[in-house]
Amino acid sequence: MVPVAVLPAAAILLGVGYWIDADGWGSGNPLAALLIKSGAAIIDQMPMLFAIGIAFGLSKDKHGSAALTGFVSFMVVKTLCAPTVVSWIIGIPDVPSWQAVHNQVVSIILGMPLESLTNATIMLNGELHNILQPTPSHPNILAYNKIDNQFIGILVGVISSILYNRFSDVELPKALSFFNGKRLVPIIASFVMIGLSVILMYIWPTVFTALVSFGKAITSMGDIGAGIYAFFNRLLIPVGLHHALNAVFWFDVAGINDIPNFLGGAESIKNGVAVVGETGRYQAGFFPIMMFGLPAAALAIYQCAKPKNKSKIAGIMLAGAFASFFTGITEPLEFAFMFVAPPLYLLHAILTGISVYIASAMQWIAGFGFSAGLVDLALSSRNPLATQWYMLIPQGIVFAAIYYFSFRFAITKFNLMTPGRGNDSDSDNESSSTASVDVKQLAAEYLQVAGGFDNVIEIDACITRLRLTVKDNSIVQDAKACQLGAAAVVRPGQGSVQIVVGMRAEAIASAMKNLPR
Repeated sequence: MVPVAVLPAAAILLGVGYWIDADGWGSGNPLAALLIKSGAAIIDQMPMLFAIGIAFGLSKDKHGSAALTGFVSFMVVKTLCAPTVVSWIIGIPDVPSWQAVHNQVVSIILGMPLESLTNATIMLNGELHNILQPTPSHPNILAYNKIDNQFIGILVGVISSILYNRFSDVELPKALSFFNGKRLVPIIASFVMIGLSVILMYIWPTVFTALVSFGKAITSMGDIGAGIYAFFNRLLIPVGLHHALNAVFWFDVAGINDIPNFLGGAESIKNGVAVVGETGRYQAGFFPIMMFGLPAAALAIYQCAKPKNKSKIAGIMLAGAFASFFTGITEPLEFAFMFVAPPLYLLHAILTGISVYIASAMQWIAGFGFSAGLVDLALSSRNPLATQWYMLIPQGIVFAAIYYFSFRFAITKFNLMTPGRGNDSDSDNESSSTASVDVKQLAAEYLQVAGGFDNVIEIDACITRLRLTVKDNSIVQDAKACQLGAAAVVRPGQGSVQIVVGMRAEAIASAMKNLPR
């Protein structure tokens, strides 16, 4: 979530730029150009931001050296796995050497009359593009040309964080003491990334081909494929694997790159990488769900709660509904019912798939830099790739009605135990809200729930979850966590526990780290 948190900055810069100069993409207004190019600078470097942000975010003490390690690691892999370098090392044909490129560039320049400098520059740019990105006969060249992507950024970031957590406290002999600890990690990472690069030289084409084949299989299905993607996007949220799926469709892993292409607006259209009415299809249909459907579901859950619990549930549902509508952050609402009423969550995933299918089929397109909330809808409204975006609002109203009546019917008909409908004893013991409880107190209580420092190895957090690495999962007390206000306790694997505590997760995690041992 650390690199993803940078996206709103890009979306705001690009969105405001479009409001100022929607048609010229900055060519008609210097301020618009400044804002749009500033936003593009963020989007264009997303793979590197993933490597740096994940290395920092997963480091045990959030030290800047971890971020430096991520940067160094990514640059090593990006450089060594570039097509030209790969051709030198493993002998792939059809990749021009830098000398060949130099010779062709000189030939182009010498063949141009100096008085036609502008035309020469345009032609030179075009020729350079053809030289540096030739149409290769070897099938693996395309894979190496795409090594600079978020998938590799994530991989490098995770490995960098592991190296940092393992070696940041190492002490060397006195003669080498300058390189102790945190200074040592980027050096070790450099050598590890050489090994990773060699491995990637041989396996990356296979991985890339598999990702592209998966992406093509979905994109070849058109609007139906967009709906299928959205359905699985929601289904994977409970275990946090939706980010891996999103990387294929939202970023430049398999050539789809939906978010950056949409945010590129007129520039993406001019460069031929975006198609009006299609770019944004993997984003648009989420707006009716996040802005209207889920808030309506929250109202249904509130109204189905027992009368004695309604005042307590009202605060929880209202906060979750507002977060979903305004920012597109849905986890506080989704985790409120995904485990206690799985059929409702399956219904939610199906409705999300239908919504994305409808928006794509009707070409009601809007996009986002963070999530499908009101802020991003407003910012994208003047983007030239946003087509009939206003129709997402009536679509959302319809889906609000569908969510409200289907959720209320399912809850009452099948007696689903949504918040406020549990046993009276459970309801009496639950905390009405964690908002009024001191963060330090909550941190201490959640630490005890997880078995204390004797059991907890590492503490981290994302937007809504405490992410704990523990020695023994079975010690964690799920019921007590829910009594403290947690929506759920998730165990992705042995040694890993996630406690869904809501929007205060990062503050609680920080307080937990500062508790006396």
